Amino acid sequence: MVKTLMKQIKEYKKDSLLTMFYAIVEVILEIMIPLLMAGLIDQGIEAQNMSAITRYGIMMFVIALCTLSLGFLAGKFAARASTGFAANLRDAMYTNIQTFSFSNIDKYSTAGLVTRLTTDVTNVQVAYQMIIRMCIRAPMSLMSALAMAMIINFKLSLIFVAAIVFLVLVLGMIMYKAMRYFNQVFPKYDDLNESVQENVVGIRVVKSFVREKHENEKFKKAAQSIYKMFVKAESVLAFNNPAMMVSVYSCILLLSWLGAKSVVGGTLTTGQLTSLFSYTMNILMSLMMLSMAFVMITMSIASARRIAEVINEQSDLVSPDKALMEVKDGSIDFNLVNFSYKHGDGEPVLRDVNLHIASGETIGIIGGTGSAKSSLVNLISRLYDVESGSVCVGGHDVRHYDLEVLRDEVAVVLQNNVLFSGTILQNLRWGNENATLEECQEACRLACADEFVQRFEDSYNTYIEQGGTNVSGGQKQRLCIARALLKKPKILILDDSTSAVDTATDASIQQSFEERIPDTTKIIISQRISSVQNADRIIVLNDGVVDGFDTHEKLLKTNAIYQTIHETQTKGKEEA
Repeated sequence: MVKTLMKQIKEYKKDSLLTMFYAIVEVILEIMIPLLMAGLIDQGIEAQNMSAITRYGIMMFVIALCTLSLGFLAGKFAARASTGFAANLRDAMYTNIQTFSFSNIDKYSTAGLVTRLTTDVTNVQVAYQMIIRMCIRAPMSLMSALAMAMIINFKLSLIFVAAIVFLVLVLGMIMYKAMRYFNQVFPKYDDLNESVQENVVGIRVVKSFVREKHENEKFKKAAQSIYKMFVKAESVLAFNNPAMMVSVYSCILLLSWLGAKSVVGGTLTTGQLTSLFSYTMNILMSLMMLSMAFVMITMSIASARRIAEVINEQSDLVSPDKALMEVKDGSIDFNLVNFSYKHGDGEPVLRDVNLHIASGETIGIIGGTGSAKSSLVNLISRLYDVESGSVCVGGHDVRHYDLEVLRDEVAVVLQNNVLFSGTILQNLRWGNENATLEECQEACRLACADEFVQRFEDSYNTYIEQGGTNVSGGQKQRLCIARALLKKPKILILDDSTSAVDTATDASIQQSFEERIPDTTKIIISQRISSVQNADRIIVLNDGVVDGFDTHEKLLKTNAIYQTIHETQTKGKEEA
């Protein structure tokens, strides 16, 4: 975990080292002030030597200015190093998330990843700033002050040693107990964020079903869970302050009593006793700083583990070393494919699939809900790997291609595809960032989207709200089809992506495909017979098994499932 996080310091190593350097020099100068104060009292005030008072006073003033400047510089570089470190952590996580396969993404909730990128990184950032500044300055100050106290009076300095040992033991026990709670509390943030995310995204559904009260209770329950866990953790950490106070007042009382006896006995001067009191405060302030840092570090360890987990997550799907960099054509072959979402021990989703599709063919896929239609096409662009058998595109196993090259040649349009905040033109250029306006318009004409885009006041510069809330479901689907067409893929997959358009528009889109992109292999998944009946061939899936693969006319004669679907939908139309 530590090694993973330390790799992200990168260009901020210099700032981190400078912070430590300035903190060390600051402590060295600061530790000299009590010694000068002892000289000021013993050689100046008690000896009534004005020149000595002036000399020591000037030296103390100069050193105080230097420590102030060094403290400012240490703070400046600590802030730069910690914020830069946090930025690198977020970048490393976000970059690695982009490489995740679908199976990797399934391990983490969206809310959980957001929590790790925000709350967890902030915790680690604050802890890192404390480590490079406070955790360098405080131990250095503590050890230096203890050493100087021992030089002045060894016996009295043992008071500080006893206080340090006591605090180390108490803080160790507190840290051990608190860590258990912090390991549990941050996953609770995932549940809280998930509740907020679901509510905001589905606010229209919440309001239409009048479920505000239910959602409020759900959120309150998640918030209450975090509250209870933090109360337990903070209850343990609350012992930190009393332990510090016991150490502080015990040291002051013992030093006052024993120090006064030493001054009266002549073994200690007034100036030395004053210095010891100053060193007492240095030691105790250092312990106070360490205890604060310890609390923050205790909290951040749980966050650090969660961050390292995301950074170290390896994608299940990677490009091979000598990857193929060109897809010859849009031919597709499923060779005795078996597939399950949990490799090795999962329930098979696809079984013994054996299909051969020529480049440029239009293939329909039909079947009941849960028959694995989407699972089948997800294997073509290698969003998942097969359990056994092989999926070939352009004559080669998809596992032999470079992932980007393969996915650039396979365009997928989902039923619930996403439009991003920005203009229509910007959304279309996700398919091809260098596409001209004319190319975008042509793609929209093919997808039957140009006619409604032109009706907008700003045409292709119309702004799409977050989630595409200002366009209808059918309009969104047609824009997503146009976006996919701009990739000029060798394989186009429409995964029930015309479900929100009327049958006439659906037919018009398919006719445009036949006329304008005849060399592209087109796979159309649909629940409607009318959407697939004009395909060259139709795959009938039933519970992960290919029940039929033929033309519309032949399936009507030979396939019972296809006949049932056709009769049901035809009867429904006649009754309507």
